[in-house]
Amino acid sequence: MPDRPDYAALTRGQVAILGRLNSGDAGLSVLQQLVALAGESLGASGAAFTESAVDHGRIIVATGVWAPALGRRVDLQPDPADDLMDGVGSGHVLGVRCEHRGRPVGWLHVCLDSEPTAEFGIVLELLAGLVGRLYGLNAGLPAHDDPKPDTDRDLWVAVTSHELRTPVTVIKGYADTLTNHWDSLGEPGRREAVRVIGARAGELARLVDRLLSAASEEDGAVGASPAGPFDLVETLREAAGTLPADLRGRLVLTNMPTDLPKAYGSRDSIATILTELTTNAEKYSDPDTTVEVCAGSDDDTLRFRVADRGAGIAPEHVEHAFDRYWQADSGHHRAGAGLGLYLVRRLVERQNGWVSLRPREGGGTVAEVRLPRA
Repeated sequence: MPDRPDYAALTRGQVAILGRLNSGDAGLSVLQQLVALAGESLGASGAAFTESAVDHGRIIVATGVWAPALGRRVDLQPDPADDLMDGVGSGHVLGVRCEHRGRPVGWLHVCLDSEPTAEFGIVLELLAGLVGRLYGLNAGLPAHDDPKPDTDRDLWVAVTSHELRTPVTVIKGYADTLTNHWDSLGEPGRREAVRVIGARAGELARLVDRLLSAASEEDGAVGASPAGPFDLVETLREAAGTLPADLRGRLVLTNMPTDLPKAYGSRDSIATILTELTTNAEKYSDPDTTVEVCAGSDDDTLRFRVADRGAGIAPEHVEHAFDRYWQADSGHHRAGAGLGLYLVRRLVERQNGWVSLRPREGGGTVAEVRLPRA
């Protein structure tokens, strides 16, 4: 850690950011540049911005030692620094609250190798002021919303009816075909009709599970199972074996160490989480590309990642993707009911873990789930 902030880097960075703001550019990508500038100008080993919600915060930008904490839900009272100390060893955490017109919007933190001087705090306060200005533009920030009970009955009915109609129509159509044309179909035709009915029935069952979980007043308690230690790699392999055949054919399990420590959480939930993440990857990528799943660990958590080679996710969509009913504009693909990632986040956070999305280098998206070690 330098004795003083790098004022040259700070000046260059401020000019670049102010130029973007003056040209009308805003949102999460500018916030990411701001957080990176905090880390660079202060010689920090990590920098993070925690966005405020009603009763908690969420890390929506993170660099360096805090990069694995992206997407993590943290306690804001009195300061999220205690949560951020996890995994940084003996580092010193310096943080300031960011406000817009007296309203708190979040916290900006850096991790430093030694006790900072007053100069470091002044620079961080300066950058916190830019964060507040960014939030005042009302362009793509806040990046995430609190899950709230859905009181819009019309929206619920519209989403449910739309998503249920397609598989029900297909099932009924093939069943009618079997009834009315059994003899003329022949053995291959009948087998194909039964295969399609089975696939659509499985899709329908998964959709009903999602809708029931999203409607639950017990915050996703439908199908909940007790927490305990479990083998993450073994569980992932078993879960992958239950995926639809077409998706299994695209799945590549790579870097799955057999000597990982045990994870702590709900073993049964992993099948649901993996199904949602891989199905999402399938929808947003071409059918001739693979969907990769890998696992690993660090001092505090176990992780697994689902990576595709699709269109990728824009930085400003990273957090909104976890909102209930939110759908990205996916071109010729449809995102479905907008419930899958919302339920994944709820399932993971109920186990004291967190989930994040990020663009993949070379194109595509990486979804990462982190769970506590047993």
